[in-house]
Amino acid sequence: MPFLLAPGPRRKPSAPPLTPPPSRSGGESGPSPHRSAFRPDIEGLRAVAVLAVLAFHAEIPGLAGGFIGVDVFFVISGYLITGLLVREAISTGRIRLGDFFSRRARRLLPSAAVVLAAVAVAGAWLTVPLRRTDLEYDVLSAALSLANWRFISQRTDYLAAGHDQSPLLHFWSLAVEEQFYLFWAPLLAVVVLCAARAVRRGRAVRSVVALVTGALVLGSFALSLHWTEDSVSLAYLGTPSRVWQFGVGALLALLPWHLLRGPRTLRLLCGWGGAAAIGWCVVAYDASTPYPGYAALVPTLATAAVILAAIPGRGERNVQGPYGVGRLLAGRAPRAVGRLSYTLYLWHWPVLVLAEARLGALGWPARTALTLAAVLPALATMRWVEQPLRRSRTVSELPRRGLAVGVSAIVLPVALALVVGTATLHLMGPATPVDVKGLPPGAVSGPSLLARAAGASAGDGPVVPNPAQARKDFPPDRDCQVAPEVTRSPECLFGAVDSPDRIVLLGDSHAGQWFSPMLALAAQRGWALQELVKQGCPLPQLAVESPQLGRAYRECDTWRAGTLDRLRTGPKPRLIVIASLNRYTTDRQLLTAAWEKTLKPLRATGAPIVYIEDTPVPGTDIPACVSGAPDDAAACAFSRAEAVPADPLARRIASGAVPGVRSISVNPVLCPGNGPTCPAVRDRILLYRDDAHLTNVAAVVLAPRLERLLTDSGALPAATAPATPAAPAAPGADGWTELLRDDFDGPAGSRPSPADWQYDLGTCYPGCPAPQWGTGEIETMTDSTDNVRLDGKGALEIVPTREGEQWSSGRIETVRSDFAPPPGGVLRIEASIALPDVTGPKAAGYWPAFWTLGAPLRDGYTGWPGVGELDIMESVNGRDTVFGSMHCGVLEGGPCEEPVGLTSGPPTCASCRTEFHTYAVEVDLGAREVRWYLDGRVYHRVSAGRMDAGTWKRAVDHGVFLILNVAIGGELPAADGATAGPATEPGHPMRVDQVTVKVKVKGGEGGGGSG
Repeated sequence: MPFLLAPGPRRKPSAPPLTPPPSRSGGESGPSPHRSAFRPDIEGLRAVAVLAVLAFHAEIPGLAGGFIGVDVFFVISGYLITGLLVREAISTGRIRLGDFFSRRARRLLPSAAVVLAAVAVAGAWLTVPLRRTDLEYDVLSAALSLANWRFISQRTDYLAAGHDQSPLLHFWSLAVEEQFYLFWAPLLAVVVLCAARAVRRGRAVRSVVALVTGALVLGSFALSLHWTEDSVSLAYLGTPSRVWQFGVGALLALLPWHLLRGPRTLRLLCGWGGAAAIGWCVVAYDASTPYPGYAALVPTLATAAVILAAIPGRGERNVQGPYGVGRLLAGRAPRAVGRLSYTLYLWHWPVLVLAEARLGALGWPARTALTLAAVLPALATMRWVEQPLRRSRTVSELPRRGLAVGVSAIVLPVALALVVGTATLHLMGPATPVDVKGLPPGAVSGPSLLARAAGASAGDGPVVPNPAQARKDFPPDRDCQVAPEVTRSPECLFGAVDSPDRIVLLGDSHAGQWFSPMLALAAQRGWALQELVKQGCPLPQLAVESPQLGRAYRECDTWRAGTLDRLRTGPKPRLIVIASLNRYTTDRQLLTAAWEKTLKPLRATGAPIVYIEDTPVPGTDIPACVSGAPDDAAACAFSRAEAVPADPLARRIASGAVPGVRSISVNPVLCPGNGPTCPAVRDRILLYRDDAHLTNVAAVVLAPRLERLLTDSGALPAATAPATPAAPAAPGADGWTELLRDDFDGPAGSRPSPADWQYDLGTCYPGCPAPQWGTGEIETMTDSTDNVRLDGKGALEIVPTREGEQWSSGRIETVRSDFAPPPGGVLRIEASIALPDVTGPKAAGYWPAFWTLGAPLRDGYTGWPGVGELDIMESVNGRDTVFGSMHCGVLEGGPCEEPVGLTSGPPTCASCRTEFHTYAVEVDLGAREVRWYLDGRVYHRVSAGRMDAGTWKRAVDHGVFLILNVAIGGELPAADGATAGPATEPGHPMRVDQVTVKVKVKGGEGGGGSG
């Protein structure tokens, strides 16, 4: 917002300057337009801008276009700030960036800090815990002037739908302005340095800056048009698409309007025409206006016209005639509001949103009253924070003092947000993924969600997933629910991908929520699952608007047509399961015709088709509600009539009007009985992850019921195994029972099975308990197939890559974390691995590993090394050696000699880089030791006698999960004498042929040759 310049006339100095003013070089190219004299009309124009925004946020009827007030602010800011910088450059030959940023810091940041701190504290009182954590993240991003990018990321994430509005949403515009000037002021400083020796410095500076500005305006406006077409949130909130509006204001300050003499009549028309255009936009624009795009030209140019109308011409000191719009804007009342505009803008939106968080949705009269009430804290902030700091000689005397004030104003809300946010996260419990293997079995039929004995209760305890987990409890299908801008689904085959039989899951995100149970049903039959799902795209052939793209959803039409053609021309599926949100239109006749256009080509495939009736749509943020009422889930029940409307397609199928299609529904258990409400929680299972979608936990628990419904309908043959988790397989002839085997079969470039493996992402576990994975490694872990993929020949590849100075790699874990030795028995974990084929300086920093961690770490990722780590295979820096280690006990020293651990010597293995070798570890509770094997030969042992009984038990007597990764850099390669550098060569994969986990009931030494 353009609130930097003084809000009143400049004071006359008490004494003449001690040094003469700099001479003007080049006559008319001297001190630039449009003089440093205070412009009272611009202060009044700020009032127009802020009142328009306030009217829009108060939802006053007829003023739905008030959002254009932000555009007015941007143009004013570009004019005033650029004029200030250019005047300084022409007068002094340089731009003092320290002074510039010091002025902005002490003028803007303290008031913003007061509001952010107030919101952080008030949010802790007025909002529910889960909403509170979102709010503290908003405080962080707003304090760091990154709010617009945070909101862009949220609004383009379709799967993160259902969140309430942020009290700090309006900080996006402040972030845009700060980001622009962090770029603009240094750029002008560089231009000034280049033109400092010019004879006519003023003309040179203005000419070069005007050329640069013109190019930025054209480029930014073109980008704005493109993004308005493709991504409305990016276009509206993104800095690059708003630069042109600052540029228009900058051109007003740069071009030589001061040398022109314009007729008074023309100036009058220019000013009043601009004012009328601003008013017309406020009245005529609304939420349906494609914005910013071409529509933003009107308020932008209109603001420029109002400013231009009052720029003094040659020989003029003031052009405010008695009939000009500037005379009206320069009145006492507009100027008073203009002086208050910054703090009023800061305060009004938090007051509205936090009030509604406590009171519920309000009408426009109440919102208007609250907006007016925001004047009080705005006046207080201006009177006791903004003005004292702006006028303080102590602060303004040295730039570093103003900068120190600004830094303090950033640190205060950041620290407060971290304290409140951390306390809230602790209150809600871990946000780590739920281990679905440990869920209770779902009921096959009946009124209960879970299977249990007659008369038994669901028990007490916290809901699963907890609200923080629910927010992130998506189906583990990765990128297969394709984003709005994508027009074709990838292959997205899961399970037995080589099987000729497959289930096709087809539809929008309401189909995608059934991924986990459908994968389980397919896997039980040895089939594949293919997911063809697109976010927000109705499966019936309806033309809809995309909220994410802000326009007609053409990508949906293209995707739907292409997907139906793929099914028509490809192999016949064993079953097609369809689902879709049934709220894309209320026109039943139109919906019926649209469904028929889709079902006709599906029926032509000859495959059985089953429609899963749409699940309840709560319409409110369920996890947030439950976080605020953890012991009273009934308080989050929602209206049945609104959540479960009649499903026209299901009714037509039931009547026999849709041949070849069967319909099933799980709604009788999700919303049982016939009362007025539906529950948010059943049998301690939190059902919804947002305002419309089931949690993955709920979908998994519903798998047995879905299987019964599908088999009862005749669409799915009965499986040889039950839908509930199967008992362990019987031991083989050698006495071993196999728990996991993955031979990594699948198409080249595909992902490992999501039923067995999950990705670690970034540089640390959730909550970042140990940055850089606790080892100092430098890569970022991704789920890209550039880093983790099947090679199509029966092997997994984990490939470190580098772009510029940034390394990326892959790290995957088993989904299961319950691999444990039976009492007195043996657990054996093995893999066939070929190490990265790179050595010497090119291998500096390479760190491939196959290892395990204790399952308790998944509950918050804390407790290392006490819960145990078994490094089955490690190798560093491309050496022809490998080694194994056991970590346990305490962080420093202790019986396990941490942080080094109980480590083997480095066995030589010259062919480990070029050939597959088998690495294994056995945890033998009977023999009370852990053994390491290389190609069946024991090379390292750790016995229980090396530590106390408690340390041994905590380290090995529980479940573990497996990890495969290739790290780059870190403490271990450095200790070996090499670190990743320019000579390190990316692209060399660790290849894994197979991974096996098995157990033997009776332990002993005989496990080594069983691999």
